[in-house]
Amino acid sequence: MSAVQFLIADDHELFRRTARSFIESHPDWQVCGEAGDGIEAIEKAKRLRPQVILMDINMPRMDGLEATRRIRSIEAEFDSPRTPILALTANAFAEDRDACLAAGMDGFLVKPLDRERLAAALAGSGGAALAA
Repeated sequence: MSAVQFLIADDHELFRRTARSFIESHPDWQVCGEAGDGIEAIEKAKRLRPQVILMDINMPRMDGLEATRRIRSIEAEFDSPRTPILALTANAFAEDRDACLAAGMDGFLVKPLDRERLAAALAGSGGAALAA
């Protein structure tokens, strides 16, 4: 089985580096790209076709909610498979979670990342094979 490819979209370089290190410490996970804002996330998602996108909610130029809505629109337009998109945020409020799910995200993770919560979110997003 080949490594699960992640795209990390977050405007904080330190978090992206930390997330990359965290993900790549798992033997079956790999980072295929990083994005610093929602516009870049959309472009890299189209070009790199990751198996999972970790999407920060609050980013400059375009936030993660709008980027997710646009990715879902592109997937629908081209009849592409749905890429699991997991929200990343420092906010653990129910209304934040609801907004993420309404935008088309498949799961909700509160920073900092934790391997067990990430695996559970992957399994809950229909990516059970990815969580192994």
